[in-house]
Amino acid sequence: MKKILLTSVALLSINASSYAQDWDNIEITTTKVTDGIYMLMGEGGNLGVSIGEDGVFLIDDQYAPLTDKILTAIRELSTDDIHFVFNTHYHGDHTGGNENLGKKGIDIVAHDNVYKRLSDSGSAKEALPIISFNDELTFHMNGIHMKTKHYHSAHTDGDSIVYFEGKNVIHMGDTMFNEAYPYIDVPGGGSWQGLLDLTKETLTTIDDETQIIPGHGPLTNKAGLQIYNNVLMDIDSILRPLAKQGLSLDDVKKLNPLDKYNGDYGNGFMNPDTFISIVYMNIFNHLDK
Repeated sequence: MKKILLTSVALLSINASSYAQDWDNIEITTTKVTDGIYMLMGEGGNLGVSIGEDGVFLIDDQYAPLTDKILTAIRELSTDDIHFVFNTHYHGDHTGGNENLGKKGIDIVAHDNVYKRLSDSGSAKEALPIISFNDELTFHMNGIHMKTKHYHSAHTDGDSIVYFEGKNVIHMGDTMFNEAYPYIDVPGGGSWQGLLDLTKETLTTIDDETQIIPGHGPLTNKAGLQIYNNVLMDIDSILRPLAKQGLSLDDVKKLNPLDKYNGDYGNGFMNPDTFISIVYMNIFNHLDK
């Protein structure tokens, strides 16, 4: 079962340029989150943008063919230079524009593990973070403190959440797939339990007014994250007892234990079959022996 699972995950981890061929028809849409902070959506992970007196701070950059469109959308918000691009993790739908922006002299910043995974994958020098960190890092720009916090193993082993202090906004990267099943990149260091721990901890650090930019899906808030956390915890409560019984993945699939969620959450990047394969096997392989 492990071999089959890793094969399916490897296919999901391929640079996603193959998933979106008609780049000309993709539009970049902008949503104002609060004064000076915006969410941009296109094809791939949601972008975060802070504008102000010190210039532009950009979170993630989607795919390389969309760089010009993204820059055009940002110029409609500010004509100032982009000072930093911060990668929330290493996946290509969040870092595909790194090389284009790096060639423009824009500094890329990410966790040490993001640097390592991009470097090991053969990414061009210009696509690599020029600054990396091992736990927490703070950017003091535009009159606010943007604090980044790394989580060792959740969606990947390089996930960071960005807190816009004073604005009550956070960017969660792909630790939150709003209104969809999340992807756990197990070969990339991710873990189901780590994602559960992250969402639970994040709920304790925000309040009812906090606006949340998820990695995928619409802008949300603490109530939306609470729903997401509740769903993840319920899924765990369904699958973990089956794993403790020693059921095979095939037997679990025959039970269709997540049927009540598949209609609402199974239409995103993760289809129900692949989602249960990854999550169940990750639970099964990490049961207390």
